[in-house]
This record gives sequence, structure tokens and C-alpha cells, in this order.
Amino acid sequence: MTAPYDVITMGRIGVDLYPLRTGVPLAQVETFGKFLGGSATNVAVASARLGRRVAVITRTGQDAFGDYLHQALREFEVDDRWVTAVDRYPTPVTFCEVFPPDDFPLYFYRLPKAPDLEIHPHELDLDAIGSARIFWMTGTGLCAEPSRTATLTALESRAGSGITVFDLDWRPMFWPTDAEDRSGGAEPADPRELYTRALRYATVAVGNLDECEVAVGERDPEAAARALLAAGPELAVVKQGPKGVLAVHRDGTRAEVPPVAVEVVNGLGAGDAFGGALCHGLLAGWELERVMRYANAAGAIVASRLACSSAMPYENEVAQVLAGGPVPAQDPVPGPQPGAAADATPCAVPSTTPAPGGPS
Repeated sequence: MTAPYDVITMGRIGVDLYPLRTGVPLAQVETFGKFLGGSATNVAVASARLGRRVAVITRTGQDAFGDYLHQALREFEVDDRWVTAVDRYPTPVTFCEVFPPDDFPLYFYRLPKAPDLEIHPHELDLDAIGSARIFWMTGTGLCAEPSRTATLTALESRAGSGITVFDLDWRPMFWPTDAEDRSGGAEPADPRELYTRALRYATVAVGNLDECEVAVGERDPEAAARALLAAGPELAVVKQGPKGVLAVHRDGTRAEVPPVAVEVVNGLGAGDAFGGALCHGLLAGWELERVMRYANAAGAIVASRLACSSAMPYENEVAQVLAGGPVPAQDPVPGPQPGAAADATPCAVPSTTPAPGGPS
């Protein structure tokens, strides 16, 4: 019998095309690097880089970009057995502009519909999902059918087993308007109601202040953490931008950790590195503050690099930063190779940023 996975993630995948020059508008960019992307997939890569046995549940188009994503996942040592193709929709592509330290506009090409929203409940390996030590899902998976029902089905299958992480991942551009819902014959989706349903099954909730406001109606970090715990999870992780991260456990344990100061190259992907490191620390059974410091360091490393997936750090690199050493340099080489969006970094700030305590 195959051993349970350490981490199974479920959600977005796509191709990131990032300019190989920073500080240049997209209209003037001449060369791009091609990278594996998508938040849930990046979290899988980040976990695998830290030595965990990982798989991802998602879908691509039946096209050359889909072939590339399978190749990249295998090279990152992420199991792609549950990454299947959709004939009628192309693999998503995302462009970004890179204006350090804090401006990284994203351009998503996910129309008419992204294949990763075509995950069907009957396709799920519920035994594997139920036995995984950590199951990671995202708010984007709730934005459309059949992914919405599949995500909720996966959550229900966990039945309180292991660690279930709900990455709040609020991306309003992915949610259909009321008019779009009605044109498809569906009832308009209520994000708050769907987030509430998902939180009942989660043991960990992770989100920034905007995402917490969507999920539980609170922007104050302390109030947001309390509201998330009241909704079901045992651990609430609230990202506060330049103020760092607040983590509160239902047992009263708490940790508030400042960011790691770095020269930001590209803030996209830092939140996914944070997520993979969070999984690693939780699986290791570390105390809460150590987990948060480790996750912050991982996010800071990625913020100092151009790419997302191929920039995910190894254990020795995180250890170097935690020991007070410099952030390891990495050349921006496209592709899944050592030495090389979509969350803006919650855990790293440029070294020129004022000390924590400024506006979030």
C-alpha cells in the first residue's frame, strides 16, 4: 500500500511569463522567462523543495503549455497523476510587470474558462485526499462549478483527519458577476457564504487582511483571527504586509513575527513559499513561533528572486537566513532548476521599508 502524501494541494495551475528585465512596462518587454505557476501548484513545489512528498490536483489544456507543466512538475518532484487535460479550454497564461519594491501588476489569461475550474467531484481520489497529512485548498476553487462542488466534496472527505489548510486566496476577477451567473442559469455565488462553508472543514486558515475581510468581515488582525477561529479552524494565520504575520491557535498559543528585510525583486510567489514552508513546519510539529519565522524566511527568499516556482528555497537556504546570514542569491534562469504569481508577499519587505508598524 502506498504511503500517504505529506501534502496534496488542489487549485490553480498555469504558465507564468515574466519579463527578464525589471522596471520595464509590459509593452516594452522583449524577452520573457517561462515558469510553472498557479498558487496551489507553487505551494506544492515549495513543499517538495523542503523534502516533502507532494501531489497536486488540477487540470491543464490539451496543448503544448499543458505538456510543459507536466514536465515541470515532474522535474520539481511533484506527483502529477491528478493533473488531467481539458480539451475545450487552453492552458492559462499569466503575464506580470515587475516594478520593485512593491508594484507587480498581473495579467491573467483564463478565458473563456480556466481548465483548473473544470475539476469534477467524480474525478477525485477521495481515499488519497482523506489520508494526506495536509490537504491544501484555495478560495479560487470555490468561484465556479464544477470546481466549487469538487472542492467542498474534497473537504468533506477529510472528516477531521489530518491538517486541512484553507488558503483564502481572494481573486475577485475570477468570480463571475451576478449577470454572468444568471446567464449560465446558475444562482449567483455568494463568496462569504461559500467561504463560511469551507471554513467549517478547515483546521488552518491563511489569508491577508483583504482576504480575511471577504471571509469573515474583519480587517483588524486580532479581530480577523478571532473570527476565523470562531468559523471552525484551530489555527488562524493573518498576513499583515509590512507588519509581518499574526498566528493565533484556539488553545491560546499565539505568535506575531516581523518580516524579514530583503531587497525585493518580485513579490509574486512569496506567499506561496510561505505556504509551503508553513506546511513543512506544521508537519514537523514545531512550536508556532518557529513555524512562522521559518515561513517568513522562505517567503523573503522568493521575494528577492524573479521567478515563483523555480525560486522556491531549499532547507539549507532557509536555515541560512534564519541564522542571520544573507539571503542566498539566485540567477533568474527560466525553468525548474536549482539556482533560478499569485500572491503579493505578506512576509517580506524591502530593506528600505520603515520598521514594522507602518501602514499595512
